[in-house]
Amino acid sequence: MTIDESKLDSIINEYKAELGSLIPILQDIQAEYNYLPQEAMEYVAKKLVIPEVQVFGVATFFKSFSLKPRGKQQIHVCMGTACHVRGSKNVLGELERKLGIKAGDTTPDGEYTLETVNCVGACAIGPVVVENEEYHGQMTPIKVEGLLNNR
Repeated sequence: MTIDESKLDSIINEYKAELGSLIPILQDIQAEYNYLPQEAMEYVAKKLVIPEVQVFGVATFFKSFSLKPRGKQQIHVCMGTACHVRGSKNVLGELERKLGIKAGDTTPDGEYTLETVNCVGACAIGPVVVENEEYHGQMTPIKVEGLLNNR
């Protein structure tokens, strides 16, 4: 992938190239590319005059950052205890089957990324699937098709 250095400069300069702004800089880059390209992280390290390993350390520490391209549609299946006992494993299995990918992967067309999360804090309506920050409670394998067809 080719990165747009002028776009990166714009993001970095918005934060006055301050080291304490590494996280928001990475957030803005991810918003631009839908993930953190390696070349972009190397460029940030050079511009902030910090070791690349420091940038990669931050990018890999926080689960909200992705080093792989993500799909346009983000689907997160809650695997917390309340959701698990109510069948989230079956919901996940149906999503994997319908999308043709495993959790942690993105569809070849770049449309969907499927991930599991430990808890979304909505135990009362479990099992929960979060699609692009929209919560869908009391999910079942049967409801998966309706969720995917809403797009």
